[in-house]
Amino acid sequence: MKSVLATCSASISELKRNPSALIDQSEGEPIAILNHNKPTAYLIPAETYEELLESVEDYQLGIIVKERENEKISAVEVDLDEL
Repeated sequence: MKSVLATCSASISELKRNPSALIDQSEGEPIAILNHNKPTAYLIPAETYEELLESVEDYQLGIIVKERENEKISAVEVDLDEL
């Protein structure tokens, strides 16, 4: 059995009937869309989705920074005048 990872849920039929009302009722929280009582999708507000994408991007940039910190050991120091 799959866990429902949202406090709100709705059937696909409810979603088809009135998607705007469903989004308003959720008050910005994710909505689990159920098909035969199993989650098949999650509906999240656009603002939340954009925040998630920013968080993922920040995380990926953090990984790059850590990798480059490890490369610092093999770096060669150069004076700006030498360039």
